[in-house]
Amino acid sequence: MKAAQLLALIWILIPALVCAQSEPVKPDYFNQSVADSNPLRTEQARELDEYIKTIAADRRRFEQLFQPDYSSAAAFEKSAEPLRAAFCESIGYPPPGKRPDQPATYKQIGEDSIGVYYRAMFPILPHVHSEGIFIVPKFATGKTPLIISMHGGGGSPEVALFNGGANYRDMVRGAVKRGYLVYAPQHLFRADEFPKDIRRQIDDRMRLIGTSITAVEIAKITYAIDELIKRPEVDASRIGMVGLSYGGYYAQVTPAVDPRIKVSVSSCYFGVQEGRYAKEELSVPSDFRFMNRMTLFNDADLVALICPRAHQIQAGSRDNASHRETGKQIAPRAATFYERLNLGDRFEHVIFEGGHEFNDKAAWAFVEKHL
Repeated sequence: MKAAQLLALIWILIPALVCAQSEPVKPDYFNQSVADSNPLRTEQARELDEYIKTIAADRRRFEQLFQPDYSSAAAFEKSAEPLRAAFCESIGYPPPGKRPDQPATYKQIGEDSIGVYYRAMFPILPHVHSEGIFIVPKFATGKTPLIISMHGGGGSPEVALFNGGANYRDMVRGAVKRGYLVYAPQHLFRADEFPKDIRRQIDDRMRLIGTSITAVEIAKITYAIDELIKRPEVDASRIGMVGLSYGGYYAQVTPAVDPRIKVSVSSCYFGVQEGRYAKEELSVPSDFRFMNRMTLFNDADLVALICPRAHQIQAGSRDNASHRETGKQIAPRAATFYERLNLGDRFEHVIFEGGHEFNDKAAWAFVEKHL
């Protein structure tokens, strides 16, 4: 190649080489700082937070599920069946598993001037029985009404019955004194040789097999009733239930499931979880966090599953405000079910002078009136 031609070629290539050196080398893959997308994740959290609040405040799902018919008490009960079925499905009731064939047992453990006391055992599920104290009043004759008396959190039938009954007052013996049969069942809150949070652990594990501790403990009552009404002295048409605190919870959800319970008294419970939820959603204890608890099955709306049967709610004027104030706010909605059926006397919301305790005077007057 002649020198002139080589020089011309060099002048042609120099701009291309300079341009190539000035451009950065392109990477094999596209990359971006991970932090650049942090605002998108923050927005996602905001969106989901707003979604939860929107659904929690939306009453349309409840109104679609429950369309009350106030033309008669029987029509109202029929119209509530879809809501009852949804509630049972939500908690996993009835619990899975074949009911055992073993018979109920009653072992006499004591006797006094008012009654005879038995330790009752009712096999209800595989490896599970309902256990409690069954009391037969001495002066009962013929068919006699039955009262289920449900203790509260950390308690037991013995705590509610013996040595004065503590804050349960006369919740157990008061029924016997009035001539009622009593079954006071035991529910799980603590157990020797098990962790302190055994209730939560058992409930968590039950959710994994399709049920819940609420469902099983309701069954410990309803399946026991199945056996108790076989006894000749029990009047199956006159069954009532009373309960304090956690027992007050069961005195609401059990008659919501079992229409055989004709009158119920829920003491020092109503509205507590609704108040906790409004203040801080996850402060609601785990066993109250079943599906749709705060959208379809809040305390006021669950009363629709008790109506037109009689139901009293109690709260102490000196109890913690959390056990009273939210209940006062939502009780009028529960009362409406009865009022629209012209059965207002079958629902009472009582604020009594006292603390976290069972109010015998109001409870037994209400039970005697409606049972």
